[in-house]
Amino acid sequence: MPESPDAPYKPTAPYMRIVAELTEEIRAGKYAPGERIPSEHELCARFGVARETARRAVAALRDRGLIETEWGRGSRVVAPPAGD
Repeated sequence: MPESPDAPYKPTAPYMRIVAELTEEIRAGKYAPGERIPSEHELCARFGVARETARRAVAALRDRGLIETEWGRGSRVVAPPAGD
């Protein structure tokens, strides 16, 4: 059956939904550089996902250079590079 243009549904992995939402919040300034993002536990509660899903989302944000994680202290937003 051909794809209907009226059906914009595209399957997305649950961790990508978290990544997209947190990326938008970081870019909108909800989380300032140096500010902590929600913990894995908080992400699990907010998005209704398993802890491994929250971990994968945090890892993706880290891989994109949006956050850095310090063991025992959590993940913080990284300042954007100069000129952005």
